[in-house]
Amino acid sequence: MLIVGHGRVAQALRNHLQALPHMGFRFMGFVSLTEDPEDAANSQIIGNIGNCVALARSLFVDEIYFSTPAEKQTVISVVEEARAIGIEVSVVPDLYEGLTWNAPVEFIGQFPTIPLHQRELPQGAFLIKHVLDVSLSMLALIVIAPFMLLIALLIRMDSRGPVFYRSERIGRKGRTFTCYKFRTMVAEADRMRDGLAHNNERDGILFKMTNDPRITRVGVKLRKYSLDELPQFFNVLMGDMSLVGPRPPLASEVEKYDLAHLRRLDVLPGITGSWQVEARQDPSFDSYISLDTAYVENWNLLLDLRILARTVGVVLSGTGS
Repeated sequence: MLIVGHGRVAQALRNHLQALPHMGFRFMGFVSLTEDPEDAANSQIIGNIGNCVALARSLFVDEIYFSTPAEKQTVISVVEEARAIGIEVSVVPDLYEGLTWNAPVEFIGQFPTIPLHQRELPQGAFLIKHVLDVSLSMLALIVIAPFMLLIALLIRMDSRGPVFYRSERIGRKGRTFTCYKFRTMVAEADRMRDGLAHNNERDGILFKMTNDPRITRVGVKLRKYSLDELPQFFNVLMGDMSLVGPRPPLASEVEKYDLAHLRRLDVLPGITGSWQVEARQDPSFDSYISLDTAYVENWNLLLDLRILARTVGVVLSGTGS
């Protein structure tokens, strides 16, 4: 092998390959990019870029490595000459102070890329989470189907309007999806919200008020035991939600987020989550965000199972509103 260049990267490459004799490389010398007389005085510099390929041929070199940036046309010329006589040419990218040296080359289609940083994602755990989401949601819908039918009949009898409430929510990575719930408010509830804004008991972005006049009689009971959330099992099956995760926000809420708040949108939203089991009655938006952010940053399967187990107790205690 020949190495074009003789600087820091060239020296490091030479030393690295000489330390790995089992790879079969034999270093023949450095090739300078210039015809500088000082380079000629260096005993390890055996030629310059002008005679690089001829030199490689005479020394029976198999590969030429560019260890330093060179003019595009110069590299193309070397490649064309080397291709004609069967010599391989490679480039060692000296990018960003050596950050790329130990990085693998990954292909995106036909384009080679060198990752400078990659998150360590627990792919196996994510797969198990998805399998649990789908299997438990299907099981839940089969078991509670008669109960959901009864709830639908009660909603119909209690007030006019659809059985289900559809709300556009913001999901993972900012994607918009339709979130389903049993309707717990009067049909005109969304239009009435602005007139009730002065009664908001939550600080910051969220909205909540005691004795909300928009909530129907059946809706009070559904909310108390979180039964209005049952249709969201369909959202889980459609891949828009998970059993456990941050609650899906409204677009109007996300518009008011600080940049750091967007961290909670890095994962699928959930039917239940840390905030629901730890601070459901806490009016603080900061608490809401901090719990969701902590969940995203510290997620593991055991955490999901703990939240699911605690959710059962929270639902049975009837702390919803």
